[in-house]
Order: sequence, then structure tokens, then C-alpha cells
Amino acid sequence: MKIVVAGETKEVADNLTVAALIEQEQVETPQYVTVSVNEEFVESSLFENRVLQDGDEVEFLYFMGGGR
Repeated sequence: MKIVVAGETKEVADNLTVAALIEQEQVETPQYVTVSVNEEFVESSLFENRVLQDGDEVEFLYFMGGGR
């Protein structure tokens, strides 16, 4: 199936979970990543069970603290 990851179309296995995609994409510091699928945030507790569908758009987001 095809999904879009960070704007890039990729061919991935059927029944791929968000957790497996994080591993496959070698996301740095996965414990701090926020994931959106089709512009909706996925709770980190659901990464193992959230199965991606053909055509899904996935973004990996990192929120940084700081400022003045």
C-alpha cells in the first residue's frame, strides 16, 4: 500500500502500525515524537495498535521547549 510520510509517498507493507513505521523510518528519540495521521494526532499509547491505511498521510512532529 502507499502512504505519505512527511510529504514523501512510500510503499509500505499492509497492516503497518504507527509503531512499526516509527521503527522502519528510524525516527530519532521516538519517545518524544508526536504523530499525526491525516492531520489528527495519535495518542502514543495507541501507536502499537493504530494500523495505517492506504493513502494515509503521516507526519512526525517534535515539540521543543525553550524561549524567553
